Amino acid sequence: MSRRTFLAAAALAALTLALPAATFAQAPAANADALTDPAMKGPEVIKFIGLKPGDQVADVIAGRFVRALSQAVGPKGKVYAYEPDEIVKTHPEALAALTKTTADPAYANVSVVTAPINAPNLPKGLNAVFIRQNYHDLYDKFMGPADVPAFNKAVYAALKPGGVYVILDHADAPGSGLTGTETRHRIDIARVKADMAAAGFKLDGESNTLANSADDHSKMVFDPSIRGKTDQFLLRFKKPK
Repeated sequence: MSRRTFLAAAALAALTLALPAATFAQAPAANADALTDPAMKGPEVIKFIGLKPGDQVADVIAGRFVRALSQAVGPKGKVYAYEPDEIVKTHPEALAALTKTTADPAYANVSVVTAPINAPNLPKGLNAVFIRQNYHDLYDKFMGPADVPAFNKAVYAALKPGGVYVILDHADAPGSGLTGTETRHRIDIARVKADMAAAGFKLDGESNTLANSADDHSKMVFDPSIRGKTDQFLLRFKKPK
């Protein structure tokens, strides 16, 4: 590696460490999304959510799955790309990227929603709500902090009976609770399950599609040795009918 290449890599690493998780946790590759990056396992995740043509889905802290969700629900369906005000304030480029997507006629079924995290203003009658690699961020300081129980209740209210709340995030060590949300950008799966039970949801499915037993959960998700290869859980919770 040349000295110039080394310095460039070091500068990128420093920038990554300096910014909140919401900026980089979505994907390691610039401009990659669930349609272009096989590592995101887009088809498998969409199948797990259970979307079908005509469904209405909200993508919370929207980004890398917006186009895939749009294609899954089709022209008669609807995708609400929800970008919290707290994210827009610190990372306006996230909103700009969504605006660019919605300007493409191929994604006319996508609408951008902006609102504070503590008043998400999600539309009612949704079939699904999806949050990818950012549930742990709800507990972090830059998010307000968010009233997480109230947010989960808002999701519950937005879903139709039988609707699902699907959470994909970086796994932390069992028993770690919330201790790694700010530092390692991870969350204990047991804490997520407890949060959902408190909100009235029933666990409806688990997938190991993005699991990695080689990840010992000790490293921050941006560590070069694990970035893009973290152990991730994928959970589906249902609003009872």
